[in-house]
Amino acid sequence: MKARWLPNPALTLMLAILWLLLNNTLSFGQFLLGLFLGWAIPLLVRGFLVEVPRIRKPLRLCVFSLKVLYDIVVANVHVAKLVLGPKKNLRPAFIEVPMAIENEFVLSTLTSIISLTPGTVSACLSEDRQMLMVHALDVPDVDALIADVKRNYEAPLLEIFECSPT
Repeated sequence: MKARWLPNPALTLMLAILWLLLNNTLSFGQFLLGLFLGWAIPLLVRGFLVEVPRIRKPLRLCVFSLKVLYDIVVANVHVAKLVLGPKKNLRPAFIEVPMAIENEFVLSTLTSIISLTPGTVSACLSEDRQMLMVHALDVPDVDALIADVKRNYEAPLLEIFECSPT
Protein backbone atom coordinates (compact mmCIF):
# COMPACT_ATOMS: atom_id res chain seq x y z
CA MET A 1 0.00 0.00 0.00
CA LYS A 2 2.93 2.35 0.77
CA ALA A 3 4.26 2.19 -2.79
CA ARG A 4 0.88 3.09 -4.24
CA TRP A 5 0.01 6.16 -2.13
CA LEU A 6 3.53 7.30 -1.23
CA PRO A 7 5.81 6.20 -4.08
CA ASN A 8 8.97 7.94 -2.86
CA PRO A 9 8.99 9.15 0.77
CA ALA A 10 12.49 10.66 0.61
CA LEU A 11 11.62 12.66 -2.52
CA THR A 12 8.34 13.77 -0.91
CA LEU A 13 10.18 15.11 2.12
CA MET A 14 12.88 16.77 0.00
CA LEU A 15 10.30 18.50 -2.22
CA ALA A 16 8.32 19.70 0.81
CA ILE A 17 11.47 21.17 2.39
CA LEU A 18 12.46 22.74 -0.92
CA TRP A 19 9.01 24.34 -1.18
CA LEU A 20 9.39 25.86 2.28
CA LEU A 21 12.86 27.15 1.44
CA LEU A 22 11.65 28.70 -1.83
CA ASN A 23 8.81 30.43 -0.01
CA ASN A 24 11.06 31.47 2.89
CA THR A 25 8.32 30.78 5.40
CA LEU A 26 7.28 28.18 7.95
CA SER A 27 3.55 28.97 7.92
CA PHE A 28 1.20 26.05 8.41
CA GLY A 29 -0.52 26.63 5.05
CA GLN A 30 2.77 26.60 3.12
CA PHE A 31 3.85 23.52 5.08
CA LEU A 32 0.68 21.69 4.03
CA LEU A 33 1.04 22.86 0.43
CA GLY A 34 4.68 21.70 0.43
CA LEU A 35 3.64 18.27 1.70
CA PHE A 36 0.89 18.07 -0.91
CA LEU A 37 3.27 18.99 -3.73
CA GLY A 38 5.89 16.64 -2.30
CA TRP A 39 3.32 13.85 -2.42
CA ALA A 40 1.67 14.72 -5.77
CA ILE A 41 4.76 15.33 -7.90
CA PRO A 42 6.40 11.91 -7.28
CA LEU A 43 3.00 10.26 -7.75
CA LEU A 44 2.50 11.97 -11.12
CA VAL A 45 6.02 11.32 -12.44
CA ARG A 46 6.64 7.84 -10.97
CA GLY A 47 6.68 6.34 -14.47
CA PHE A 48 9.61 8.57 -15.39
CA LEU A 49 11.70 8.01 -12.27
CA VAL A 50 14.67 5.67 -12.55
CA GLU A 51 15.24 3.10 -9.82
CA VAL A 52 18.31 4.04 -7.78
CA PRO A 53 20.37 0.99 -6.83
CA ARG A 54 21.38 0.42 -3.23
CA ILE A 55 24.68 1.99 -2.20
CA ARG A 56 26.98 -0.82 -1.22
CA LYS A 57 29.89 1.33 0.03
CA PRO A 58 28.79 4.76 1.33
CA LEU A 59 32.28 5.76 2.53
CA ARG A 60 33.70 4.89 -0.89
CA LEU A 61 30.99 7.11 -2.43
CA CYS A 62 32.18 10.06 -0.30
CA VAL A 63 35.82 9.50 -1.32
CA PHE A 64 34.76 9.10 -4.97
CA SER A 65 32.77 12.36 -4.84
CA LEU A 66 35.82 14.20 -3.53
CA LYS A 67 37.94 12.68 -6.30
CA VAL A 68 35.43 13.81 -8.93
CA LEU A 69 35.49 17.35 -7.49
CA TYR A 70 39.29 17.30 -7.56
CA ASP A 71 39.27 16.05 -11.17
CA ILE A 72 36.88 18.87 -12.14
CA VAL A 73 39.23 21.50 -10.65
CA VAL A 74 42.30 19.98 -12.31
CA ALA A 75 40.46 19.72 -15.65
CA ASN A 76 39.42 23.39 -15.38
CA VAL A 77 43.07 24.43 -15.08
CA HIS A 78 44.09 22.13 -17.95
CA VAL A 79 41.32 23.42 -20.24
CA ALA A 80 42.19 27.04 -19.37
CA LYS A 81 45.80 26.39 -20.40
CA LEU A 82 44.65 24.76 -23.63
CA VAL A 83 42.20 27.50 -24.52
CA LEU A 84 44.59 30.33 -23.71
CA GLY A 85 47.51 28.63 -25.46
CA PRO A 86 48.16 28.06 -29.14
CA LYS A 87 45.45 26.19 -31.05
CA LYS A 88 48.00 23.72 -32.39
CA ASN A 89 48.11 22.17 -28.90
CA LEU A 90 44.47 21.09 -29.18
CA ARG A 91 43.93 17.47 -30.17
CA PRO A 92 40.15 17.04 -30.06
CA ALA A 93 38.64 13.64 -30.75
CA PHE A 94 35.54 11.53 -30.45
CA ILE A 95 36.27 8.23 -28.76
CA GLU A 96 34.12 5.20 -28.04
CA VAL A 97 34.30 3.82 -24.52
CA PRO A 98 32.92 0.29 -23.99
CA MET A 99 30.51 0.19 -21.04
CA ALA A 100 30.28 -2.49 -18.36
CA ILE A 101 27.47 -0.66 -16.53
CA GLU A 102 23.92 -1.92 -17.10
CA ASN A 103 21.95 0.10 -14.54
CA GLU A 104 20.33 3.26 -15.97
CA PHE A 105 20.98 5.40 -12.90
CA VAL A 106 24.65 4.44 -12.62
CA LEU A 107 25.14 4.92 -16.36
CA SER A 108 23.53 8.37 -16.11
CA THR A 109 25.82 9.17 -13.20
CA LEU A 110 28.87 8.20 -15.26
CA THR A 111 27.80 10.26 -18.27
CA SER A 112 27.10 13.24 -16.00
CA ILE A 113 30.54 12.99 -14.39
CA ILE A 114 32.18 12.89 -17.81
CA SER A 115 30.18 15.91 -18.98
CA LEU A 116 30.84 17.85 -15.76
CA THR A 117 34.58 17.45 -16.17
CA PRO A 118 35.77 20.33 -18.38
CA GLY A 119 37.27 19.23 -21.67
CA THR A 120 35.05 16.16 -22.03
CA VAL A 121 31.40 15.60 -22.84
CA SER A 122 29.27 12.49 -23.21
CA ALA A 123 28.07 12.75 -26.80
CA CYS A 124 26.11 9.59 -27.53
CA LEU A 125 25.17 6.23 -26.08
CA SER A 126 24.60 3.28 -28.37
CA GLU A 127 21.12 1.75 -28.44
CA ASP A 128 22.32 -1.38 -26.69
CA ARG A 129 24.07 0.82 -24.07
CA GLN A 130 27.34 -0.98 -24.62
CA MET A 131 29.28 1.94 -26.11
CA LEU A 132 29.54 5.55 -24.92
CA MET A 133 30.86 8.15 -27.34
CA VAL A 134 32.86 10.86 -25.58
CA HIS A 135 34.22 14.05 -27.10
CA ALA A 136 37.45 15.26 -25.53
CA LEU A 137 39.26 18.52 -26.16
CA ASP A 138 42.75 17.06 -25.80
CA VAL A 139 43.39 13.40 -26.62
CA PRO A 140 47.09 12.56 -26.95
CA ASP A 141 46.36 8.83 -26.48
CA VAL A 142 42.90 7.34 -27.14
CA ASP A 143 43.60 4.08 -25.30
CA ALA A 144 44.88 5.95 -22.25
CA LEU A 145 41.72 8.08 -22.11
CA ILE A 146 39.50 5.01 -22.37
CA ALA A 147 41.50 3.31 -19.60
CA ASP A 148 41.24 6.46 -17.43
CA VAL A 149 37.45 6.63 -17.79
CA LYS A 150 37.06 2.95 -16.98
CA ARG A 151 39.54 2.98 -14.06
CA ASN A 152 38.71 6.36 -12.50
CA TYR A 153 34.94 6.48 -12.96
CA GLU A 154 33.30 3.29 -14.22
CA ALA A 155 35.05 0.81 -11.88
CA PRO A 156 34.39 2.84 -8.70
CA LEU A 157 30.72 3.29 -9.64
CA LEU A 158 30.36 -0.45 -10.15
CA GLU A 159 31.99 -0.97 -6.76
CA ILE A 160 29.87 1.65 -4.94
CA PHE A 161 26.43 0.69 -6.27
CA GLU A 162 24.77 -2.71 -6.27
CA CYS A 163 24.62 -3.28 -9.99
CA SER A 164 26.00 -6.09 -12.09
CA PRO A 165 28.58 -5.45 -14.82
CA THR A 166 28.12 -7.07 -18.21
